Amino acid sequence: MSDTKMPGTPPVIGILGGSGVYDIDGLENTEWIKVESSFGEPSDELLVGELNGQKMVFLPRHGRGHRIPPSELNFRANIDALKRAGVTEIISVSACGSFKEELPPGTFVIVDQFIDRTFAREKSFFGTGLVAHVGLGHPVCGRLGDGIERAVKLLGIPYRRGGTYLAMEGPQFSTLAESELYRSWGCDVIGMTNMPEAKLAREAEMCYATVAMVTDFDCWHPEHDHVSVEAIIKTLLSNADHARQLVKKTVPFIAGRGAPCGQGCHTALDTAIITAPDARDPKMIAKLNAVAGRVLGG
Repeated sequence: MSDTKMPGTPPVIGILGGSGVYDIDGLENTEWIKVESSFGEPSDELLVGELNGQKMVFLPRHGRGHRIPPSELNFRANIDALKRAGVTEIISVSACGSFKEELPPGTFVIVDQFIDRTFAREKSFFGTGLVAHVGLGHPVCGRLGDGIERAVKLLGIPYRRGGTYLAMEGPQFSTLAESELYRSWGCDVIGMTNMPEAKLAREAEMCYATVAMVTDFDCWHPEHDHVSVEAIIKTLLSNADHARQLVKKTVPFIAGRGAPCGQGCHTALDTAIITAPDARDPKMIAKLNAVAGRVLGG
């Protein structure tokens, strides 16, 4: 657990992404560990290791071998398990479709906003007996985004800093009408995994940033109007190598933090819990001992 006097310390970097993202040269002292969550089963065991002395924790979002579809991911268990493993900041590496001609396949988008169109997922750790409302006006950590941008520049990967990610339920791809609607809203990319992931990371007082790796043009593009798994996988394999390089290059820029995040990520619950202390459900307090133990005294 983090130091209650210094929330978010010591820094431990978590990576949420595909099964191959953790195959990084230089990752040492690796071990797969099973972490029990009070919110059910995470997608997989967690791979714990060190990269140049910095503790890292990797979680294959869909499980090794891509076993779990987006709508069946236990997002709460995934974030809770990472928190229990000591993770203080999360870099989410995700495949996505593009709504913009200038964001072709192979482009990495460092997302700064989301529109959540999912509807079949548990979206909060809190509920009846313990109510909380976290701020989400700025849903990603700009400090992590700065580190990612420095790394992607060094690697020469085509990228865009800033963009809106439309989170759809899936697992089917969009209809043309949906794709055109989201384009009219000014969205940049579309994916199935980053919500409620970003919301839960904020509730768990963890820094969070998304690298959205473009694999296709969704179905709006007149010259690429059919999204196929075959085409996506081909681009995914290329993107995966870049993703591993990116994670490795980003770590030195965000490691070594000796104080809580200046953007308030590690203290998001300070003014969020609204339920009076004498009305709080003891079972909920126990369930939230990792996520909110800092403010609940768990």
